[in-house]
Amino acid sequence: MNVDSEAPQINLKDGDGNDWTLSNYKGHTVVLLFYPGDNTPVCTAQLCSVRDHWSEYQATGAEVVGISTDTVDSHKGFAEKNELPLKLLSDPYGKVSATYGMKSWLPGRSARGVVVINKEGKIAYHKAQPLSLFRPADEDVLEAIKRAA
Repeated sequence: MNVDSEAPQINLKDGDGNDWTLSNYKGHTVVLLFYPGDNTPVCTAQLCSVRDHWSEYQATGAEVVGISTDTVDSHKGFAEKNELPLKLLSDPYGKVSATYGMKSWLPGRSARGVVVINKEGKIAYHKAQPLSLFRPADEDVLEAIKRAA
């Protein structure tokens, strides 16, 4: 996945079972936070950190979503348990994760990574962390969003 390339289409279910489609956000900056799994230590820390910095994310005007291969039901419980304000999208077969270059060394999981899509629908930032041991810093993600705007 190259910066400045057209972002591939996404149509996934969120934690409430509703369709989330990337094309609905044309004209908006979109942030895809790929993570390996719900209720794991690093992923929980990552998404709770996003929650704790939510006002800063909201101030950018970007649509911020999490994506993993967990089920809709898993996402719903994980989001409720941790009071997560962002939508979590279920990529059960890992097709979106693979398309966006977020293939993990863990079978059936997404790699940890961040993709920022600009208002024109092009990839403005792409960073994959295949080992998934360290979460992205909110400051780095927020800076990438501001550069894409």
